[in-house]
Amino acid sequence: MPAIRTLHPDDWPIYRDLRLRALADSPQAFGSTHAEESQRTDDIWAARLAAPALGSHLQGWPFAMEVDGTPVGLAWVKMEGAHASVYQVWVAPEARGRGVGAALLDAAITWARARKASEVRLDVTAGDGAAARLYRRMGFVDVGAPVPMPGRTTFEQAMVLTLGA
Repeated sequence: MPAIRTLHPDDWPIYRDLRLRALADSPQAFGSTHAEESQRTDDIWAARLAAPALGSHLQGWPFAMEVDGTPVGLAWVKMEGAHASVYQVWVAPEARGRGVGAALLDAAITWARARKASEVRLDVTAGDGAAARLYRRMGFVDVGAPVPMPGRTTFEQAMVLTLGA
C-alpha cells in the first residue's frame, strides 16, 4: 500500500539511497552529481536530515513515498520567508505514472499551507516535459524564462503555485 512519510534523522539511509538513485537516473536535474554525493560520509547524510529538526537554515522536511515498504519517491519542502520552496522531487522509473509525484507534491503543498505560505515555488529542468506537466496539473505556472543552472549545460524553469488565504 502506498504511504508518504516524513523522513527523520535516523532515516538517512533511505534519503541517501533515494538521492543517489535520483542522481543516477537524472544526472542533470539536480544541483550536484552522483559522484559528488556518493563520496559523502554517513555522518553527512545523517546531518542533512537532522538539520531541519534542529531549526537550521534548511527549515523544511523531506517526504518519501513508499510502495509496499519500498521507497520510490522523494520531495523536500522548506519555508523561505512567506513562501515555500519544493526541491529534490524525484520518482523512481518503476513508480512513474502511478500518482507518486502528485501525492508527494500534495504533501509538500499541505505542509506549506499549514505554515501559512502565500505561495509554493519550484524549478523544473527545462525539457523535462513529464515533470512540467505534473506541476501544471497541480496548479503551478511558469515564471519568467528558463535560466541556466550554474556549472551545468541545462536550464531550469521557475514555477509558482499561489495559495489561497
